[in-house]
Amino acid sequence: MINVLVVEDDPVAADAHRQYVERVAGFTVAGVVHSGSEAVRFCGRHPVDLVLLDFYLPDTHGLAVCQALRAAGAQVDVIAVTSARDLAVVRAAVSAGVVQYLLKPFTFASLRDKLERYAQFREHIAKPGEVSGQADVDRMLATLRTPDHGSLPKGMSGATLDAISAVLAETGDGLSAAAVATATGVSRVTARRYLEYLADNGLAERKPHYGSVGRPEVRYSPVS
Repeated sequence: MINVLVVEDDPVAADAHRQYVERVAGFTVAGVVHSGSEAVRFCGRHPVDLVLLDFYLPDTHGLAVCQALRAAGAQVDVIAVTSARDLAVVRAAVSAGVVQYLLKPFTFASLRDKLERYAQFREHIAKPGEVSGQADVDRMLATLRTPDHGSLPKGMSGATLDAISAVLAETGDGLSAAAVATATGVSRVTARRYLEYLADNGLAERKPHYGSVGRPEVRYSPVS
């Protein structure tokens, strides 16, 4: 089981987050606290794997809590659960080691998606030995970065997105939309739509490939 600490100053929201976590298989709530100082103390005294951390707390900012946890040597991961939309805060959260960023308000499905992907990531990195190459590392990190299927544009499916993402993760030099279409069994137009969606969301890179004649072909590759 993955032990989760809920850190939220609003008692109603805190209870809702607790109930959400308890509905996801493989997760259990280790505790619920309402301030940053309580969070740091709790992690120092109890086994915690993951912190669901609100950033606007009565005694400090969530980023300061992240820094305090690291300074105290707490081996915990953090999912930010916040209304903070400032890009500077998002950048600082990434620098502080936040593994997921979930904007309020959110649905149970959105949180469940984040938790399930985090569980997949933990399962990958818990295995003994070494990765076989860059593709393995990219695939593990992509587990955390794949967008929430519930927020996909109309007409796009999570299953197709997963299939295209998996094919893309195997490539080194990149693949064209036509190659991805062949590998997944969708049309080239459909493949290009999904690839462009991945690229627009920072989950793939567009790279021009210059052939012998004609315009350069666009190839897509995982973000390095």
